[in-house]
Amino acid sequence: MSAELTHLVRAAGAGDQDAWNSIVERFSGLLWATVRAHRLGPSDSAEVVQTTWLRLVEQLDRVRDPDRLGGWLATTARNECLRLIRQSRREVVTDDLERFEGETDTALDRGVLATERDRLLWSAFATLGERCQALLRILMADTAPSYQEVSAALGMPVGAIGPTRQRCLDRLRRDPQLADLNLDAGEAR
Repeated sequence: MSAELTHLVRAAGAGDQDAWNSIVERFSGLLWATVRAHRLGPSDSAEVVQTTWLRLVEQLDRVRDPDRLGGWLATTARNECLRLIRQSRREVVTDDLERFEGETDTALDRGVLATERDRLLWSAFATLGERCQALLRILMADTAPSYQEVSAALGMPVGAIGPTRQRCLDRLRRDPQLADLNLDAGEAR
């Protein structure tokens, strides 16, 4: 991956649109997961992601270690989120769980049981602390981020990520709302 990413960064810096598109495709999931972890609204989230890409364009010719690009992007997105939150001096508190679900498959063949399972799972997820919610959201990004990228996005030591993830998942599994669900198999018992 190192040589490929180095090539993409250099080519994008030289104006290669396909290389730029490959970089965006590779890291967009990480950026959106980082932004979702900060619970911004849709327009603020889009602004942060767009600003993060703009910062990369401004710095593309200065990237010395392309292997650390994901961490740099995650850190930049996190800093932009915090800047926006400070600037607006507000915190968004909501009971609207659907807002955090992202895109869902609403095909009719999923059926009532799958819908109920999802509702219960999101309800239990909402009972987790903010740290657990943010960590699990980032780890579930379309493209799995490295622990260094997660660390940069959340300001969490790399060595704490795995154990924290396990404790968060254990809390979910012990939630009484989920007692009748087989979460490992992904279907109701």
